[in-house]
Amino acid sequence: MTFLAGLGLGLSLIAAIGAQNVFVLRQGMRREHVVVVVLVCALSDAILITAGTAGLGALISAHSWIETVARLGGAAFLATYGLLAARRAWVGGEEGLDADAARRGGVGPRAVALTTLAITWLNPHVYLDTVVLLGSVAGTYGDARWLFAAGAIVGSFVWFTALGYGARLLSGVLSRPGAWRVLDAGVAVVMLALAAALLWGA
Repeated sequence: MTFLAGLGLGLSLIAAIGAQNVFVLRQGMRREHVVVVVLVCALSDAILITAGTAGLGALISAHSWIETVARLGGAAFLATYGLLAARRAWVGGEEGLDADAARRGGVGPRAVALTTLAITWLNPHVYLDTVVLLGSVAGTYGDARWLFAAGAIVGSFVWFTALGYGARLLSGVLSRPGAWRVLDAGVAVVMLALAAALLWGA
């Protein structure tokens, strides 16, 4: 039951719409280095959940300036990414979903991994959900806290795998010219809204 509790809470927090999920969805639709994105996201969550369970969440809660710095840095990054997405939506450049063309014209796995790391580690909501909230709840399970953490980590792997590879089901819709401009417009709105929300709470 403890494992399932961790799995359930982990999935409920990770499944909320956010910068990380939007990025994973976009890469999944592009079929571009999906395994890299999924592994970076899931392993990052595993590290953060482990840190929270070990007690890092209490340290962050005791020093509010850490959260403020994280919010400002995260807002700057998300705003930049959102503006780049807005530019793609305005200018265009995607001619529908062509897997071969995407691989030829896309960026390399190293660049994708670095962007995924930035999306994940510069987003303070990731810390609040994994380190602070999941870590705090895990602490209430006493000696079974690591079993709870294991459930949350498994939930992260399941979610990002399903999101990254399930996005391919939308390939038919995105095969039409102009569909990517609509998608990028949505990405821009989400990223810029998240950046504004972070600044508002800083």
